[in-house]
Amino acid sequence: MLEGLIVKALSGYYYVKPLQDGNIISGEDPAVQCRARGIFKKKGISPLVGDHVMYSLTENGEGTVEEILPRSSQLIRPPVANVDLAVLLFSVKEPDLSLHLLDKFLVHIEHAGLEALICLTKQDLADASDDILEQVKRQYEQIGYEVMITSSVEGTGTEQVKDRLAGHISVFSGQSGVGKSSLLNALMPGLTLETSEISLRLGRGRHTTRHVELIELDNGGYVADTPGFSQLDFLELGVEELSTCFREFALYADNCKFRGCSHLHEPGCRVIQAKEDGIILASRYEHYVEFFAEMKDKKRRY
Repeated sequence: MLEGLIVKALSGYYYVKPLQDGNIISGEDPAVQCRARGIFKKKGISPLVGDHVMYSLTENGEGTVEEILPRSSQLIRPPVANVDLAVLLFSVKEPDLSLHLLDKFLVHIEHAGLEALICLTKQDLADASDDILEQVKRQYEQIGYEVMITSSVEGTGTEQVKDRLAGHISVFSGQSGVGKSSLLNALMPGLTLETSEISLRLGRGRHTTRHVELIELDNGGYVADTPGFSQLDFLELGVEELSTCFREFALYADNCKFRGCSHLHEPGCRVIQAKEDGIILASRYEHYVEFFAEMKDKKRRY
């Protein structure tokens, strides 16, 4: 059997690129179109894009996925395996920058145990008198996140992003219309991914990516270009885990007066104190409270 990497899943087929000694081979080797063994379906398992697999070749030049090797990570939405870097793209305008949605994405990324790179796109649309991008960059870097500012139109920051992706399997996620395909086209000229105009009436873009696929960069990196989406739910996350997904809470949570403090109303809560002292961003704390209420509501309904 041969070892390979699933780079695309479409209509029941898995497209597998060969690996050598467990390493991604960068180059022109074509992907082998494979079917998965029926045993996976019986076990309730599905191969995912990003999976390292063992496969065999069939007489017609296609292949069969025989075994899925252990995963280092797995995302439910988008369904990708072995990602180690999540690139969260948020535009300054069209659609407008939503810190509420950014924080929701960060909760999911923290829960998945991935590194996060916040990429603020469409710098060319920013008002010259507005320092919102630098302000957001400064605030989230203080929390401990890596933040880059880009413009695919002007080419700003694209090389910096590309260097960061080298040797990683990354996932690009963010609200529809923020410029994921435009940035990927800028990273890899000639890629010509379909991009979408923004619907100004709706304030969101049309989905241009209809399946999950790993796009190979010329520096050993792979990027999962995934369907755009603007809503995330918390069904796979326990409410007691939420505060651990706000990394700036950790320094104070252990010193709260009560064990299992929810950081909502308890006396002696060090997280609330840090927020009141201006150490924890008020917007981040407000979003925590909103997410907590949303999760409680979902728990009641389900």
